[in-house]
Amino acid sequence: MGESFIPTVDLSPCFREDDEDGMKKAKEIIGQACSEYGFFQVVNHGVPLGLMTQAIELSKTFFETLPNEEKLKCAPNSGAPLPAGYNRQPEQSPDKNEYLLMFPPGSNLNVYPQNPPHFREVLEQIFAYFARLGVLIESILSQCLGLPSNFLKEFNHDRSWDLLAALHYFPATETENSGNSEHEDGNCITFVFQDEAGGLEVRRNGEWIPVIPTRGSLVVNVGDVIQVLSNNNFKSATHRVVRPKSKSRYSYAFFYNLHGDKWSLENSANDIVLNETVRD
Repeated sequence: MGESFIPTVDLSPCFREDDEDGMKKAKEIIGQACSEYGFFQVVNHGVPLGLMTQAIELSKTFFETLPNEEKLKCAPNSGAPLPAGYNRQPEQSPDKNEYLLMFPPGSNLNVYPQNPPHFREVLEQIFAYFARLGVLIESILSQCLGLPSNFLKEFNHDRSWDLLAALHYFPATETENSGNSEHEDGNCITFVFQDEAGGLEVRRNGEWIPVIPTRGSLVVNVGDVIQVLSNNNFKSATHRVVRPKSKSRYSYAFFYNLHGDKWSLENSANDIVLNETVRD
C-alpha cells in the first residue's frame, strides 16, 4: 500500500464572502490534489452530518433487513430507458454489490422503496445537497483551471443526468474481495461517503492508496470529462472498492454528470450514466 491519505480540504471559507485567504488556500489544495491524485476529501461541505448518518442507517435497513421480494418491488420499470430503482449485480459478475439508483427528484424514471419509512424523503434531501455542492466544486475547478468561475456551469447547465446510488457491498470471502473492479469515472465530478468499513482505494504511481473514512467527510474525485476539459492537467484517477471480511460495506455515490450532446468522446450519454450506476 502507498500513503494512507489523500488531501483534505476545509470548504467553510467557500461559504463565506469575507475569507479570501481561506478560499485561496482551499483552491490551491484542490487544484494540486486534482493534478496529483484526482481525489481529495472535503470537510465543512454543507451536507448535514445527521442527514448523512440517517441515510446510511436507512440504507442498511433497506438492503440488509428487507427480503428480496420487498426490494424487488422497486426494481426498474419494464421498458425504462435507464435502470432507476433497485438493482443487483449478476451472479457471474466479479463485483459483489446491490444498489438503489435515483435520478433528480421529480424524474418520472425514479422508483422509490416504500420501506423503510422516510427513505425517499432522505434520498431526495441528500440528492439536493449534493447537487448544490456540485455547483460549488464545479465553480472552484473552473477557477483552478484559470477559467471564469461560471465556465463549467454554463457549459454543463443541464442537471437532469445527475444520479445518486445507495450501495451495499457483501462481505468478502476467503477467495475474493472485489466490490468494484478498478475503473475511472466517465462523468464530471463524483461525491462519495462511506461507512466505517472503508474499502475505497485510489491508484497513484502504481500503488493503491486507501481512502480512510473520517466522520462527516466526503470524498471527491474528478472524472473523464474534467480530465479532457482540463487538457489532462487534472487526473481521472483509477480506483476500486475492496470488500472487508465478515462485514458489509455501505456507501453513497453522487454522480455530477454531463448531458450527452456536450460529450464528443466515444462515451455516449447512456454509457456515462450506466457505467456509473454501480461504482464507489
